Amino acid sequence: MANKGLVYDGCNFFRQRLVLSLLSGKKITIRNIRSKDDNPGLRDFEASLIRLMDKITNGTRIEINQTGTVLFFQPGLLYGGSVEHECNSQRSVGFYLEALLMLAPFMKNPLRAVLKGVTNDQMDPSVDTLKATSIPLMKKFGLDGEGLELKIVKRGMPPGGGGEVLFSCPVRRTIRPVQLTDPGKIKRIRGTAYSVRVSPQMANRIVDSARSVLNKFIPDIYIYTDHMKGANAGKSPGFGLSLVAETTQGAFLGAELVSSPQGQGDVVLPEDLGRNCAKLLLEEVYRGGCVDSANQSLSLLYMTLGQQDVSKTLLGPLSPYTIEFLRHIRDFFQIMFKMETQKQAEETQKGGDKVLMTCVGAGYTNLSKTLK
Repeated sequence: MANKGLVYDGCNFFRQRLVLSLLSGKKITIRNIRSKDDNPGLRDFEASLIRLMDKITNGTRIEINQTGTVLFFQPGLLYGGSVEHECNSQRSVGFYLEALLMLAPFMKNPLRAVLKGVTNDQMDPSVDTLKATSIPLMKKFGLDGEGLELKIVKRGMPPGGGGEVLFSCPVRRTIRPVQLTDPGKIKRIRGTAYSVRVSPQMANRIVDSARSVLNKFIPDIYIYTDHMKGANAGKSPGFGLSLVAETTQGAFLGAELVSSPQGQGDVVLPEDLGRNCAKLLLEEVYRGGCVDSANQSLSLLYMTLGQQDVSKTLLGPLSPYTIEFLRHIRDFFQIMFKMETQKQAEETQKGGDKVLMTCVGAGYTNLSKTLK
């Protein structure tokens, strides 16, 4: 292994590195993966992610040393097609889906992925929130059409899981540049309160308490209750709430909360969960921007890979994850963003300081897409 490609240390931002390696075609070596840990090497959920990447590509070469502390990854062709994957239940399906959202438009064949596992947990964005915020964002970059769909077939709560999600996405030859500079004002709030293997009344209690906070802010609120039964309810009990605020300019800002997994953590009352989730949404609105904090890296990636033209997006304060993502984009694509901070005047009260991100796209063409 003379040429190791880009070399990284540690297990942080593991997913970002795999995704960008596949898109840029650059080899990567990741060393010292939890090498000082009592239980060194890759975790099961990371191995599961590597297997998923292997399923959607052709000719990817993966070498892992005996202890699992060094990974060599040589990306193959993004092939796509129909895949089914049992996601490791340490992380929710959202962890794997976020990677697929970044890769799907650049496949050779349209992707149709069935992912099984935990659909809603306390760590990763839930499928509900990705459906309500990421899918509309993808449409802004020209990734629309019949094929774009994200559907929850069965819900699965941690620790048992047992959920199932269908994600399909059309392929595009190029991604169009965007100018998302005006977030607009909040016009309505939508949400889903879901409960599985607990009384359906839980969802109603969540809705009432969330509305008690949000009604002071805006009248147009509708929160669906989703109570799945029987085989569609997965293996563990739980409940949660996913909220999305939509602006006049079509920006979607999301927030969510999930009950603690059965037998772990403190018991959460549905009333507290509803109230706290509503406050989280208001915080996300305060941060503002045209893209919420969970989708910052997705929008920056699409901007990077857009046609050779200027893209601009106004974001709220950058999350630590996004900042690291920008460094990785520089490594893999040699693209730097121009960042301008926009201070918010006291009298307009438009929330936190915003950052205007500008870049010229890399003119990335999906060479693997079959031409009709």
